[in-house]
Amino acid sequence: MNALVNEFIIKLKKRKIEGSKTTAKLTAEVLRSCISQQRLPQTHQADALIDAIRGIGEKLIAANPVELAVGNIVRRVLNIIREEDVSLTAAAVGGLGISAGSDDEDDVKQDDHQGLSAAAVAAAARNTLRPPSLQTLLEDIPQSTAVPRTSSSAGDSEGKSKSADKNSTSKKLKHNVIEAVNELIQDIATCHEQIAEQAVEHIHHNEVILTLGNSRTVMEFLCAAKEKKRSFRVFVAEGAPRYQGHALAKELVARGLQTTVITDSAVFAIISRVNMVVVGAHTVMANGGVIAPVGMNMVALAAQRHAVPFVVLAGTHKLCPLYPHNPEVLLNELKSPAELLDFGEFSDCLDFESSSGSPLLDVVNPAFDYVPPNLVSLFITDTGGHNASFMYRLIADYYSADDIVVKQKSIS
Repeated sequence: MNALVNEFIIKLKKRKIEGSKTTAKLTAEVLRSCISQQRLPQTHQADALIDAIRGIGEKLIAANPVELAVGNIVRRVLNIIREEDVSLTAAAVGGLGISAGSDDEDDVKQDDHQGLSAAAVAAAARNTLRPPSLQTLLEDIPQSTAVPRTSSSAGDSEGKSKSADKNSTSKKLKHNVIEAVNELIQDIATCHEQIAEQAVEHIHHNEVILTLGNSRTVMEFLCAAKEKKRSFRVFVAEGAPRYQGHALAKELVARGLQTTVITDSAVFAIISRVNMVVVGAHTVMANGGVIAPVGMNMVALAAQRHAVPFVVLAGTHKLCPLYPHNPEVLLNELKSPAELLDFGEFSDCLDFESSSGSPLLDVVNPAFDYVPPNLVSLFITDTGGHNASFMYRLIADYYSADDIVVKQKSIS
C-alpha cells in the first residue's frame, strides 16, 4: 500500500498527471486500494478507517496543493465512509426494533451497540419506518436472554459469536465503502457524457459561442449540440502562452464545427457578436467562484459588460468545499518563464556587472485565474444546471463539515 501511495505522490509532485478528471479518477483508485488493504480493529472500524484515509489524504494534498481535485476526492471518500457507517448502524439498530420494546430490551440494545455514536443512533431511529419481522427479532435477540447458560463453554461460544459478528461488520463496512467508491469513479468517468446531454437545452440555431482553453468537457458539450443538428459557430481564444485553444480548435474542426481562432486580446472586440460564453473550470469553490485557466477573468468581465451569459461546465468532482480565503487553498502557481521568453532572450536581460546578478526583467507566468461568482451566469454539472448562489448547498451534499481540513489525528 505504501509503495502505491508513494508512487502516486511522486507523480503529483513532478506534475506528471494533468487534468482534474484524470487526477480525481486516479486519486479515487488509490484510495480504493488503500481501503481494501486496510486492516481494521474490532471496534470503531469507521473511525480507524477515516483516520487512515486522512493520513494518506494529507500526504496526497501536500504533494500538489494547486490540484484541488485531490482534496475533493479525499473528502468525498471520507464522507462516503461516514455515510456507510451510519447506514450500517441504522440497519443494526433498526433490526432490533428501536421504535418499540421494553426497558429491558433497551438495556440489551445498549450493551450490544456500545460503540455507536449518538448521531448514528439518531439516524438509525429516523430510518426505522416499520417494525421488524419476527424472524429478525429472533435472530437479533442475544442468546443469553433466550436460553439460560450455566457452563463456561456457553460463554466461550457467545464470545466467538460476537467476534464473528464484529468481523462480519468490518468486512461489510469495507465492502460497502468500496462499492460506493466504485460508483464515484464511474461518475467521474462519465461526467462528460452527463453534461453533454444538456447541450441541446442551451445551444440553439445560428448562435455564436465563445470559449477559452482546452476543456474536454466543453468540446463534448459543443459536439453534442452539433450531433443534435444545431448549427452554430464557435470562437476559440487561443489561450496564450500555452495556446491550448489551438488544440481545441483542431478537435472542433475535426468534428465538423465551424470554428474561428482569435487572440486573447480580441475578446472584447468580438464579445458583442457572441450569444453565450461556454468555458470549463479547474475548480469551483464553495462560494461559487471559479478557478480557471489564466485569462478567464478577462473573458468574464467582457461578457458581463455586454450582457452575454457566462456558462461554466464542471463535473461534481471539481466542486470544492473550501472558500478562496481558506489558508488551505493555493489559488495559483507560476509556470516556467520559457513559455513567454526564450532563455537566450532572458539571459540577455541579466545585469552581470552588478554584484547581485539580479535580472532587470522579471517574467510572471501564472497558470490560473479566479472568476468571482457574480460574473458567472450558470453552472452546468452532471446533476443539472445551477445558479452560483446555489453551489454552496450543492457542495454540502457531497462533503462533511468534519472533513474540511484533512489532517490525521495526532497520537497522544
